[in-house]
Amino acid sequence: MTLKAQITEDMKTAMRAKETARLGTIRLLLSAMKQREVDERIELSDADIVAIVEKMLKQRRDSIEQFEKGGRVDLADAEKFEVSVLSAYMPQALSAAEVDAAVAAAVAESGAKAPSDMGKVMAILKPKLAGRADMSKVSGLVKAKLTG
Repeated sequence: MTLKAQITEDMKTAMRAKETARLGTIRLLLSAMKQREVDERIELSDADIVAIVEKMLKQRRDSIEQFEKGGRVDLADAEKFEVSVLSAYMPQALSAAEVDAAVAAAVAESGAKAPSDMGKVMAILKPKLAGRADMSKVSGLVKAKLTG
């Protein structure tokens, strides 16, 4: 079953179970997917959908951080619920050891020696790790490997 079909089925299940919060989050995701399909006149692949989910997760995490700084625990909790719903559509995350191995392999493959070569390494890693690792942490690992 494609990811798009799975999301649609989950929406129907949430409607039948009258889970309004979950339904709202799934509808937001479907809306973002539909918007991209219409704007770009394409049929989204699973990789495209993962990228959309990843972007939405990043937005939610940023919101959680801001709400917690502002003392709005109620809003932060709502965002955390949305993160839990959206996370279900992400591929299995890689372990720290797997990410380290991928970074080392990409550095070796690109022949990178200095921090100025970071773009080459990230270009290799992004397609391999997208949706399976936090790319900001991966970027930090690459930078540390190239400077140290």
